[in-house]
Amino acid sequence: MTEQHFIPKNLSETRPDGQVAWESPSNIALIKYWGKRKNQIPENPSISFTLSNCKTITTLSYKVKENKDTFSFDVFLDGEKKDVFKAKIKTFFERIYVYLPFIKDYHLVIETKNTFPHSSGIASSASGMSALALCLMSVERKISDSDVTLSGVERSENYFKQKASFLARLGSGSACRSIEGDLIVWGENKVVDGSSDLFGTKYPYKVHDIFKDYQDTILLVDKGEKQVSSTVGHNLMFGHPYAENRFQQAHDNLEKMKTILETGNLEEFNALVESEALTLHAMMMTSMPYFILMKPNTLKVINAIWDFREKTRLPISFTLDAGANVHVLYPKRDAVPIMEFIKNELIVYCQNEHFICDQIGWGAKHL
Repeated sequence: MTEQHFIPKNLSETRPDGQVAWESPSNIALIKYWGKRKNQIPENPSISFTLSNCKTITTLSYKVKENKDTFSFDVFLDGEKKDVFKAKIKTFFERIYVYLPFIKDYHLVIETKNTFPHSSGIASSASGMSALALCLMSVERKISDSDVTLSGVERSENYFKQKASFLARLGSGSACRSIEGDLIVWGENKVVDGSSDLFGTKYPYKVHDIFKDYQDTILLVDKGEKQVSSTVGHNLMFGHPYAENRFQQAHDNLEKMKTILETGNLEEFNALVESEALTLHAMMMTSMPYFILMKPNTLKVINAIWDFREKTRLPISFTLDAGANVHVLYPKRDAVPIMEFIKNELIVYCQNEHFICDQIGWGAKHL
């Protein structure tokens, strides 16, 4: 499949006004991607858990306007107008215009809210851009002439989700992994049949029952905005001395992860996801210019987890996104003693003792 498959040819001339709403979750990558080429193409594959409670709820109101030469939209976050987001969304619209040519016909009002802090390393851009992409796809469906798109591709739920993922990727790379759940692969590779650089795909192979209700307790070590954006960090992979080795490592780790997911070997799972998290931040610390997104309390949490795991032999592990917060991963069967440990020993390292209890989820929902 190429980009051409997502260019509509059968849109109605009618442009109704309306409103649509979607909620879309964040996700946490187990195999990380860091570095991307033109048009949001990843340098290496990734696989993620879709989350359940950390999500963005977006309402899109669309009203036909007279001047159809430019994009026209307003953005609200938690009821407050946010012109600071307009540049990023305008860039997104410019990228997707060829695939959704009707967006210049409308004045759009984007009202969004998160169930977690914005710009704190919990992939708010992933949930936000995926929710917006889904709203736009609902508008496309509303104004389509028939149930068939170009080249005879059926306008099935599968096509809807694929194109939504494709569009979301053009806003934020990891957003393409938030449309569905529970395990999503993004980036073409030899391990997962049907994998693509253009959109996220559901992991198609056997997964051990231990992972079906896996828990993710997110420790909000620092709820402030990141000092270096993910976009800037990705760009620093160009010319990075260790980039090519890292890209190959991700391919190799995805192959290892396939075996782990099938067998349910939690010792190997913990080692791999922690290695991936630390490698991600190692790439940040060895780029030029270099930067550190972890905070002192991030390291204190990591060391406390290692000590607890050594003492109790419970299968607890951590992963990190591009930020200071720590995702504590563990099977639901061990939730009671691990939550007791989190509350007794880890929340002291969180800003205002804030943390979020989440778990593996099943994707976005139309509201």
